Formats: sequence, structure tokens, C-alpha cells
Amino acid sequence: MAVEPQWIDYNGHLNMAYYNVLFDRCGDEVFDLLGMGPNYATSRRLTIYTAEVHTCYVRELHEGDSVFVTYQLVDADEKRIHGYQELFHEDGWLAATMESLSLHVDMSGPRVTAFPADIGEKVEAMRATHATLPRPERAGRSIGIRRKT
Repeated sequence: MAVEPQWIDYNGHLNMAYYNVLFDRCGDEVFDLLGMGPNYATSRRLTIYTAEVHTCYVRELHEGDSVFVTYQLVDADEKRIHGYQELFHEDGWLAATMESLSLHVDMSGPRVTAFPADIGEKVEAMRATHATLPRPERAGRSIGIRRKT
């Protein structure tokens, strides 16, 4: 993906909101791989909602920079997915991370509901595969002001 000109803020770098656009585009591809893309929402009236996101901005991106995003499914249960993403500049340096909790939702409620068996199998297969990867160093971070004692 490329950093688009209209995404640049008055400081001359990528506005914080658009880091999340890049992460969201990656997430859409992952959920599509798991069978939960746009057709899933229209045909089965089931979808994914984001419940929580924690973004860390590590290094500035600028207009025209080419980037890519990685995704690791850290954990999942019958209704939720804990994901972790890293946004890299094409030269290989880390620009940002995003950790998220996603909920599987029945759109008729809307209400959180279990994955259907076919989707649950795909989620579990990805979870099991990704469980062999090291836990991301930046996963599970909290926000707060550290005080010297």
C-alpha cells in the first residue's frame, strides 16, 4: 500500500487516523481469508465488530511511502479474535503496531454470537498455526504515565 497525499497532516506526516486505515485494510483481507468478508455479512447476516484497539506509533510515515502490514492471530475463542498487526515501511523498519479485540456479531440483534462451525474451524486453524509463532513483544501493552519512584 502507499501513503496517500490527502492523509498527510499539518505536521507533514501520516495522520494518526490513517495508520488505522492501513491496519483495517489488512484486517479486512484476513477476515476475508477466514470466510468473514463482505459476502458473509450480506449472505449470512453475520459480521465482525471491533471492540477494542491499541495502536502504538513507532516511526513517522510520509507521503508516497510504500508500506505493508503483517497480521498475527494471538488468540481466539468461540466468539472473539485477539489480533496483532505490525505496519512496516517497504525498507523494513517498523512504523506502528496495532492490537485488537474483534467480536463475532449476529447483525439481526446486533448481538455477539459464536462462529458457525465452518468459520470456527478456519479461525481455530489460523490460531493453531499462529500459536507456533513467538508472542509479539509489543502485544499486551498498557497505556499509562510511568512515574519515577
